[in-house]
Amino acid sequence: MSHRELIELSLMAAFMVGTQVAMSALPNINIVSVLIILTVISYGVKAFYSVGVFVLLEGLIYGFGLWFINYLYVWNILVAVALIFRKNENALIWAFIAGLFGLSFGLLCAIPYLFIGGPTMALSYWVSGIPFDLTHCASNFVLTLLLINPLRKLFAKLRTAG
Repeated sequence: MSHRELIELSLMAAFMVGTQVAMSALPNINIVSVLIILTVISYGVKAFYSVGVFVLLEGLIYGFGLWFINYLYVWNILVAVALIFRKNENALIWAFIAGLFGLSFGLLCAIPYLFIGGPTMALSYWVSGIPFDLTHCASNFVLTLLLINPLRKLFAKLRTAG
């Protein structure tokens, strides 16, 4: 990895955190998923580095609770799925992936509760968060549909400008 890539990946992580914090008053509405997809499109497997830094910075800002363990694997699942579709240029497909990720976010975060309190606890955790997952799904879908192609073009220009 070049110094330039390291800096760019670090800036993407900082941008993920900055936009998430800036939009934190809006529950489950953020552009982190779009930025992760964009990072995967641009850097491939190296996007895992940005997500790792993003998760660490989130922990430093909000504290290291059980949610932090969820973030260690949940965001990386989005990277893994995006890697499969990396060559896709259809915004609608990216929007569908981001929306499905938002919808499944709570279910994925319920996994530790399965081990802590059993199936009943995991199910109750997941079901109680479904309204937030629906918001996450809809916002991810719309924001990805609107932003993925303009951001991809902007990012390509910025990467070739240097």
